[in-house]
Amino acid sequence: MAKGIFLTGTGTDIGKTYIAGLLVKTLAEAGKRPAYYKAAMSGNDRRPDGSLIPGDGAFVKTFSGIGQSLESMCPYVYEHAWSPHLAARFEGPQIDLEVVRAGWRSVCERYDYVTMEGSGGILCPLRWDAQHIQLEDVVKSLGLASILVAEAGLGTINSVVLTAEYMKAKGLPLKGIIFNHYHPGDTMEEDNLTMCQALTGLPILATVQEGDTTLRMDPEALAALYEEVKL
Repeated sequence: MAKGIFLTGTGTDIGKTYIAGLLVKTLAEAGKRPAYYKAAMSGNDRRPDGSLIPGDGAFVKTFSGIGQSLESMCPYVYEHAWSPHLAARFEGPQIDLEVVRAGWRSVCERYDYVTMEGSGGILCPLRWDAQHIQLEDVVKSLGLASILVAEAGLGTINSVVLTAEYMKAKGLPLKGIIFNHYHPGDTMEEDNLTMCQALTGLPILATVQEGDTTLRMDPEALAALYEEVKL
C-alpha cells in the first residue's frame, strides 16, 4: 500500500518544488520507489507543438532521476502564471476534484511513496465559479498530513505561525517544518527557527541551503513521515 505526504508552503515562490525534488531524490536513492504529484500547475511553457510542459514535474523528474512519466504527475497544466482558479477560468478546463483524486489514485497504485505538492499556500483557490474548491479541500479529500516549507529569513515567524494556526483550526495535520534558503551561523535565521518551533510546537525536520543537492535528513526518518494512503 502506498504512503503519501502533502507539501505546502507559507506562500508562493519559496521553493516548494525544489524541496519536493529533494524529498523524492532522497527516497529514490534509498530505494523507496517514490513519485510526485500536483493537482494543478500554472506558469508553464509550451513545446513546439503547442502542448504545455508541466514545469514543476519536469524539474522534479530531472532533479531526482525518477522514471515516472510527466503525464502522470499533474492533471491540470496552465500557461498563465496565475493562481490556478484564475488560469483555469481563462484557459480551461476547470479543475474537477474527482479528476484530481483519480490521478492521485493512479500514481499511488504504481509507487510506494508519493509526494504531493500544493500550489502556493494552503489557502490557494483551485476553482471559483459555481463550485468553490480550495487547496485544503484536496488535502482533506485525500486524507493527507502535510510538511510546511518556509523561508528561513526575515518575516518567516509571522507566516509560519499564521499558516500553522490556520491548518490546526481546519483540522489539517502538520508533521513539521522544512526551512529553505538557510544560512548556517546566521543569528537571525537561527532565532527564527527557534521561535517558529516554540510558537507552533512543530519540529524542524530539515534546513536547506542554496544549491543543496541532498537533503540533510535520514531517509528512513523521512519515509516515516509518509502515511498510508486511503484509496
